[in-house]
Amino acid sequence: MKRIIFLHHSTGKKIWLGGTNRYINKLTQKNDIQDFFKKFNKRNNTNYSITERFFPKAIPYGWKNYPYDYYNIWIKNAGEKLFMEEPTLEILTKEYEVIIFKHCFPVSNISADTGTPDIDSEEKKLENYKLQYNALKIKMHEFPGTKFIIWTPAVCNKNQITDAEADRTHTFYKWIIDDWNEKGDNIFIWDFYNYETEGGKYLLNEYSEGPFNSHPNRKFASYVSPLFCKFIIDVIESVVK
Repeated sequence: MKRIIFLHHSTGKKIWLGGTNRYINKLTQKNDIQDFFKKFNKRNNTNYSITERFFPKAIPYGWKNYPYDYYNIWIKNAGEKLFMEEPTLEILTKEYEVIIFKHCFPVSNISADTGTPDIDSEEKKLENYKLQYNALKIKMHEFPGTKFIIWTPAVCNKNQITDAEADRTHTFYKWIIDDWNEKGDNIFIWDFYNYETEGGKYLLNEYSEGPFNSHPNRKFASYVSPLFCKFIIDVIESVVK
């Protein structure tokens, strides 16, 4: 068995459901991603098991899943004990062979750098994000038997982000792809940003829940959910390098 966990908040939940109506999900627990894996296992005689959880939870930690928060839980407070009821990598890697994590779209509301980066700062600045990401990469490399999948940043639609913030998010995105990413290691990048923007710098209006709601809509989720599943399988089966 390959055990996979998907750590997410609301944007991730949209992709988890895919085209499944959320009311149907509440009644039946049905969702597109688990349905995809169930069918794949049957066709290919595999035994891949995927589950999901909100990470971190709203209480007690807070509804925040930005670079600082993964750094805070997994590095500053690493170890064999839960931190504010949240599992560390030492805990998660004992249970799962594949760990997937992401940020929700407010990660793209990035302020201008000050020239004094601080790894322990919650401020959304490129200079802080880069320090936190570099620390996270070192930490994930401590678990070579685990494969990590991280999404490129979810982004806001044009009504919920300034042009300067969109430019900074694009810079962050390019840095992840071109500089931070290392070929041949145990970290794999799923390019969610590119699906949302199609080469631009904003979540496209036709993919958005509404003009002032940067959650992806059901049409978009239905489209990318199977692409996400295929990427996970390619990572497991070493198709992606």
